[in-house]
Amino acid sequence: MQQKIDELHRRQQAAYLGGGADKQDKQRQGGRLTARERVAALVDEGSFDEVGLFVTHHASSFGMQGKNLPADGVVTGAASVHGRLVHLASQDFTVAGGSAGEMHSIKVADIMKESLRTGSPFVFINDSGGARVQEGIGSLSGYGRVFHANVLLSGAVPQISLICGPCAGGAAYSPALTDFIIQTRQAQMFITGPQVIKQVTGEDVTAEELGGAEAHMVHSGVIHFIADDDLHAIALCHKLLSFLPANNLEDPPQTEGDRSVEANPALENILPDESKKGYDMRAVIESIVDFGDFFEVQAGHAMNIVVGFARICGGSVGIIANQPSVLAGALDINASSKAARFIRFCNAFNIPLVTLVDVPGFMPGVQQEYGGIIRHGAKLLFAYAAATVPKITVILRKSYGGAYLAMCGKDLDADRVFAWPTAEIAVMGAEGAAEIVFRKEIAEAADPAQRRTELIQDYRDTFSNPYVAAEQRLVDSVIEPKDTRRHIAQALEYLKIKRVPRPHKKHGLSPL
Repeated sequence: MQQKIDELHRRQQAAYLGGGADKQDKQRQGGRLTARERVAALVDEGSFDEVGLFVTHHASSFGMQGKNLPADGVVTGAASVHGRLVHLASQDFTVAGGSAGEMHSIKVADIMKESLRTGSPFVFINDSGGARVQEGIGSLSGYGRVFHANVLLSGAVPQISLICGPCAGGAAYSPALTDFIIQTRQAQMFITGPQVIKQVTGEDVTAEELGGAEAHMVHSGVIHFIADDDLHAIALCHKLLSFLPANNLEDPPQTEGDRSVEANPALENILPDESKKGYDMRAVIESIVDFGDFFEVQAGHAMNIVVGFARICGGSVGIIANQPSVLAGALDINASSKAARFIRFCNAFNIPLVTLVDVPGFMPGVQQEYGGIIRHGAKLLFAYAAATVPKITVILRKSYGGAYLAMCGKDLDADRVFAWPTAEIAVMGAEGAAEIVFRKEIAEAADPAQRRTELIQDYRDTFSNPYVAAEQRLVDSVIEPKDTRRHIAQALEYLKIKRVPRPHKKHGLSPL
């Protein structure tokens, strides 16, 4: 028996070394942890139950016959994170560059399905050069299994991808199918690399410019968080998981949180006196959430809208807010898509939505129209209308035109619509409305400029306030800014048992 146990230990130690001590040292010298070090940093000490340690490839062509690839280049298993079950996979770049062969991907897909069966989140740490070319179509088949599993898990359990090294070619599509992507500054992700682009299009671009974290945050909007290094990525993953339920059948975690709902007079001084002047909406958010702790998602992308997670009286909420300091908070293509995706995630996982509104409308322009602002703006309407979680809207200042509806107006089935006394709810701003409604009267006036000013003020006095909307039950309450947190907290408490029947169907057809 002891000989057999010694043999087991020898095989285990060989597998734990991955591609060898020299390759692991090289990985560390490059500022990256090894696959197993990442797992150890992510999970609770002593909780990791590895599955598939001795799995190996079955390929025999192109030099693969008898080639030893420990664990086939990926560590998979189950563990706890702060006492809660998760399933995970961590690619090992020291083993054949983390390349995904058939058995490699089958291991990943199998642990994903176990995640689904147990109703626990799935975390995938990516560090791979792409498909294992020597295995040919078998490698592509493996990718297909992973993609299929991603879709099966979607909306059932949270899926989080950490990009901690290269993620090239078809490998990039699995993270894109997950709910959140955290990319380190040492990592790159792209479908075709700089050399291929140079050959095909003649464009010169570096790997960092093409697929670095900043490129994907600012330009593509593919990723949700930028991490300075592997440990920072894991810390972000920990925080993200803390807001989320284990699956779609559970409520989000309830913490002790901050139970105080005392008035906050500072909110009465946030809005500038000039209605066209910008301000930072984050100051409002931090004034109404527990301990001022707001976990912003995609902070560097479509910055005219702010989305992220927070807690109110200990319960998780999703925050969606216009950002008046960027493009005046107008909704454009990227902002609409960013917010719609976040809303759909929150709805899938029973996270209430709190919407803070200060929006002058949809962004005008030829490029916006050609780029499909109609289709992308419709995503936002669809997401809010389809959401059945508690929906609370607070209108701070401007709420004009179609953007009034798109930011979860009462007619999109918002459960509560609160408005500050400074709210301006109208089809459009007074200046534009006066030019349309009173065009003839202005033109025929003895002093057109003076008459225009008078009529603009008349329109503003009539419509640019919350009371006309309140009279028509489109605003439930006009509230003092200092009491915003109390009203939201109370509404969330009352709406905990909200239930919304929907027509029987497979799914709605969102304008993708």
